[in-house]
Amino acid sequence: MRTKIFCDIADFKTIKLFNKKRIVDGFTTNPSLMRLAGAKNYKNYSQRILKICKKKPISFEVFGDNFDEMVDQAYKINKWGKNVYVKIPVVNSKGVFSGKVINKLSFEGIKLNITAIYTYEQIKKVLKNLNKKTPTILSIFAGRMADKGKDPLPVLKQSIKAVKDFKKIEILWASTREAYNFTQAKQIRCNIITMPPSVINKVEKFGMSSKLMTINTVKNFLEDSKKSKFRI
Repeated sequence: MRTKIFCDIADFKTIKLFNKKRIVDGFTTNPSLMRLAGAKNYKNYSQRILKICKKKPISFEVFGDNFDEMVDQAYKINKWGKNVYVKIPVVNSKGVFSGKVINKLSFEGIKLNITAIYTYEQIKKVLKNLNKKTPTILSIFAGRMADKGKDPLPVLKQSIKAVKDFKKIEILWASTREAYNFTQAKQIRCNIITMPPSVINKVEKFGMSSKLMTINTVKNFLEDSKKSKFRI
């Protein structure tokens, strides 16, 4: 099994560039990334992206905070393209589980990306509300867990095991912090890992010898010392 790489970005120019890369299998966005990209009109900006990303899977997130808002936005986003996954947060801002939303949309055949997952208990609750025949991504925020001193691997491993018999359900390693996370994701047979462009650029350079890494590092130090005109 190959671990797919998704690019986590909403910047139009970056998506246009990374959509051409063979290493990139898809894209993930969220409202924060859309804001960072300067999007003013959510729908128009998303559809502009879809004129570039026509085939690779891409996720756009709802930002409604209750059942009716989430479902209404999900219907609209779903119509934007056949390659679109609708991102639904596992809970709303009040901590209420989005199970009813997930259940309704999943059994209507809408491709979903359930996001902001941090525990295996959340995975189990989501699985109870999914149509196992509908393509679904379950995004576990491994990087943010690690930032708080928690090891994300146990949750990821349990989740991967829980969905192994469901061909349409994939586990995604989210909030990637370093290139080595890709190696870890492959080792545990995680379906997808999403990472920012800067980390993908590092993964593309995998395989460099230790000797060359050492020489390049020393060269960088030497060049910077010359640029700064250091004297001792």
